[in-house]
Amino acid sequence: MLKDLIALTKPRLLRLNVFAALGGFLVASKWDIDYLLLIWTLLGSTLTIASATVINNYWDRELDQKMERTRDRALPTGRMKPGFVLLYGIALGLAGLGILFGQVHMLAGLLGALGWFVYIVIYTIWLKRTSTWSTSVGGISGAMPPVIGYCAVTNEVDAGAWILFALLFLWQPAHFWSLAIRRVEEYREAGFPLLPVVKGIKRTKLQMIPYVVLLIPTGILFYTYGYVGVYFLIISVIGGAVWLWHTLRGTGAKDTEKWAKVNFLISVNYLMLIFIVMILNTTGS
Repeated sequence: MLKDLIALTKPRLLRLNVFAALGGFLVASKWDIDYLLLIWTLLGSTLTIASATVINNYWDRELDQKMERTRDRALPTGRMKPGFVLLYGIALGLAGLGILFGQVHMLAGLLGALGWFVYIVIYTIWLKRTSTWSTSVGGISGAMPPVIGYCAVTNEVDAGAWILFALLFLWQPAHFWSLAIRRVEEYREAGFPLLPVVKGIKRTKLQMIPYVVLLIPTGILFYTYGYVGVYFLIISVIGGAVWLWHTLRGTGAKDTEKWAKVNFLISVNYLMLIFIVMILNTTGS
């Protein structure tokens, strides 16, 4: 049961988002760290994100039965009851938002609530079943963790917060569509109107390009505004250029499955690398 409770929180996604929150916090603090505030911020963010993923599992339980990737989850197999999972998700959310509002500050709580609302109501309940825009609009929630971490320190939404938001928002569509292209038939059978299902793989490959292109000036702006040093500038531009080069190659790729797999791996490693460099190369470190 414990294994299923943990799996409902989508641990890989959770770790990535918490790491992003840590990155935002450390950039804003410039390594002058309030460790108690850091602990409360990460704990509140972790529980809030976990709540959103658990409720997402609850809402998608019937559609998950139709996909090979998800049919072995606790709800589709019947190992857990829907009502229990829903209460579990709500409890996590109340605890997480309670910490952000009560132990961090109002702004952090509001940002956490906004991310939770967009992920559950706008993305999961509404757009995921009705529109190809689900991935792009849902990116708002995925961009919140580093902003929460950053604003936990600054208690204001300034240029740094907006740039961090842009970085994660722009990263997500090309990352997720790389996975969706590989599993397009599964998503089609399950009834999810994702971009590659509705508009086709060729259109999806083309639509990925502007998102990756815009990541490069976003990294440059982060340096220009003085939040990070020159090493971040170099790594972010090179990393963005490599990902863009590979994304552009997708328009003529003969083996789409292989191309999408590599593009997905590049996206994951790109984000992890630039956040590590961001943390190590803040202007105060």
